[in-house]
Amino acid sequence: MNSDRFPFKETLKNYLPLKEYFVKGRWHLAIGLLSLLLVDLLQVLIPLVIKKVIDALTFNNATSGLLLKYGTIIMAIALTIALFRYLWRYFLFGLSRKVEEALRNRLYRHLQTLSYSFYQRAKTGDLMARSINDINAVRMATGMGIIALTDGLVLGLATIGFMLYINPLLTVIALIPAPLLIYATRILARRMSTGYERVQSTFADLTEEAREAFAGIRVVKSYGKESWEYNKIKEEGANYISENMQLAKTIAVFFPAMGIFANLGLAIVIWMGGRLTILGDITTGDFVAFISYLYLLAWPLTAIGWVTNLIQRGSASMRRINRILEEVPEITDPPLPPDVLTADRANHPADSYAVGRMDSRADSPAANHKIHGGIQIKGLSMKYSGQSNYAIKGIDLNIQMGQTVALVGQVGSGKTTLLHNIPRLFKAPKGTVFIDDIDVQDIPLKILRENIGFVTQETIIFSDTIRNNVLFDRDGISANAFEDALKAVRIYDEVQTFEKGPDTLLGERGITLSGGQRQRLTIARALLSDPPIMILDDALSMVDTRTEADILNEILEFRRDKTNLIVSHRVSTISRADLICVLKGGELVEIGDHKALLEKGKEYARLYKRQLLEQELEIQSG
Repeated sequence: MNSDRFPFKETLKNYLPLKEYFVKGRWHLAIGLLSLLLVDLLQVLIPLVIKKVIDALTFNNATSGLLLKYGTIIMAIALTIALFRYLWRYFLFGLSRKVEEALRNRLYRHLQTLSYSFYQRAKTGDLMARSINDINAVRMATGMGIIALTDGLVLGLATIGFMLYINPLLTVIALIPAPLLIYATRILARRMSTGYERVQSTFADLTEEAREAFAGIRVVKSYGKESWEYNKIKEEGANYISENMQLAKTIAVFFPAMGIFANLGLAIVIWMGGRLTILGDITTGDFVAFISYLYLLAWPLTAIGWVTNLIQRGSASMRRINRILEEVPEITDPPLPPDVLTADRANHPADSYAVGRMDSRADSPAANHKIHGGIQIKGLSMKYSGQSNYAIKGIDLNIQMGQTVALVGQVGSGKTTLLHNIPRLFKAPKGTVFIDDIDVQDIPLKILRENIGFVTQETIIFSDTIRNNVLFDRDGISANAFEDALKAVRIYDEVQTFEKGPDTLLGERGITLSGGQRQRLTIARALLSDPPIMILDDALSMVDTRTEADILNEILEFRRDKTNLIVSHRVSTISRADLICVLKGGELVEIGDHKALLEKGKEYARLYKRQLLEQELEIQSG
């Protein structure tokens, strides 16, 4: 199919994932549509009353009582319309809001399941645009779109029926422009669908550019590159406006075209209907009623454009959302045994099936095994997508429970890649990474990661209190355990100096803290649960050498007899490890303790001497 053309069938197909939400809200949908139908039927009765009034006045049959009667009927109809109009707005607009909520929750829940590799290629701005702007467009399509479509069809058919009742020939003549209207709608709708797709895509680019500009504002200001950043935003903004203007041209043609066809029918009716009235073929009341019906028909004709606009825009947005929902996680939980799977389906309803699968996995042999912290890596090799060279190659490593292991090597040697394979943040081949002799691919992800404390090079602090950042939604943590974790990373006294202590609200991304404070809080977060395995990937790079040594002493004392994996570029940290692994070009070239590796005088000795020199220069400059 040509990417620039989206047939009506394909347009509607994009909405299929929403079916379950309409089924769930079927009573709201039924009451809302019934109320809307009643409003439409009541509206077509008013011209009949007007016809009777005009005929009574024309034939001099009108009396004060009769006019009061017809006026009362019109008021009663108007009040009834108001009541049912309230009902359809409440139920149908309310349903569209519930669809919006369900779709947003589904999208976010699915995004949480996607692997780390997805976020390496996806832009944050694009995900934000799909989570906000696109979902809003879908809400409009499922709310006002359904209303306008139903209203237009029912009111249009009912109006045409009454017009046929008054005069079939005049009705046929009035509808002469209809085929031209349908043809024009078909052509312009395709252009609008393509236009909306491009607009949403450029909006995502603009959102991402703005996000980067705000996130990196300190760097931008430090280098005095405000004008450079401004020009980048300006360029993306110009692209967004350009695509919107192209779409606006199509819409600008669309709606006036609807108006021309509607008024063309009115012009024909005035000419032909006026002659029929003069000749006495229809009464003056019939003529006025027919004009009134034609005015009512103007809305369904306009609704074609309105509905097409909403549905095409919503379809383009839903198509972008579906692309995310169709993404399959590279890293998943191990499959359940057939007997467990059958029992799981029987015991858990469909909407809580995912939770049920997690509960069932908790009863699997791998889940029942208590993780002690032994790590075995056998022939692990890995390439990044789109790269020909191995990030790590042929790694064989055996780490005993309770050992402290340091990984050293130059930038790009594979240290972080190796560590990311242990909690399955990257997809390692089966049979290459084991914990306590159990393949990590056989351990449920939740259990695996709950037993590994991972502090990455990037410090992530949330816009919340210090306490909530460290607790991280974990229950059953005592006040003493919380304080011990802060003390272990030498930040407890600093926290007490803040205005509200641990309950101090931090700024976005922890901007109110120094880099070293952010790093220490993330380590405290990992320490709090005291997991069997702790991974510190250059987690103290923002503190000075002496402070790092003190903190490391506290951590190792805190975690006595637990497994610790540390990446650092500082001598004091490296030399304390029970085992030192030296990586070069993705390969494990040396392994041993500090003394043995120095005596070999190879790669580790060279790295050690260089780091020792850098450390001395750091002390002298300090």
